[in-house]
Amino acid sequence: MKKYLYAVFTICSVLIMACSSARLISSWSLPGATAHQYKKVLVIGLTGAKDREIRESVENAVAKKINEYNINAITASSKYGPRTFQNMSDEEATKLVKDDGFDGIIILALLDKNQEENYTPASVSRTPYAIVRSRWTRNYRVLYDRVYSPGYYTTSTNYELEANFYDADKNELQYSAQVRSFDPGSASALSSDFSKSIIDDMVNKGLITK
Repeated sequence: MKKYLYAVFTICSVLIMACSSARLISSWSLPGATAHQYKKVLVIGLTGAKDREIRESVENAVAKKINEYNINAITASSKYGPRTFQNMSDEEATKLVKDDGFDGIIILALLDKNQEENYTPASVSRTPYAIVRSRWTRNYRVLYDRVYSPGYYTTSTNYELEANFYDADKNELQYSAQVRSFDPGSASALSSDFSKSIIDDMVNKGLITK
């Protein structure tokens, strides 16, 4: 029974991993950093103008995931707008965030977005022997489909994102990670997989606790 349950658990784990398009490719935390119960975290997303939907989706997904740990996470888009800090000095931005009670800041950036074109060839299955011995018309049709059925191209979009988490009181980087997402299919799927990869890793490293 134990072997059976272990096998089922392993299969389920593999299937869950397979469903996620995101892969953590690097992860760093400040040596000696201790777990801290953050109370209010600002979530800032950075993308190009054409990827506004992705920025908002990633911000919302990460904030939602952080909220699961009893931390009040608020997106920069909803609190300040997308470019509030652009024309501020370091001192002005730091003061604004501290005055609003944030003790943690996580910056999420879309570093790269590229498309790949993949060619899928036509069927290359072997002609069944029974068909070869059958009527020549059946053999003709099977081979015709194999010879003349064209392959086709598909386009996949891959993303590379980075997350940097700062202690607002110390103004110090606590955590940094990069994630690649392979053709997630939608901004929602990209954001969900990315947020889970990042926040789960931060929890495992003891940077976020309940």
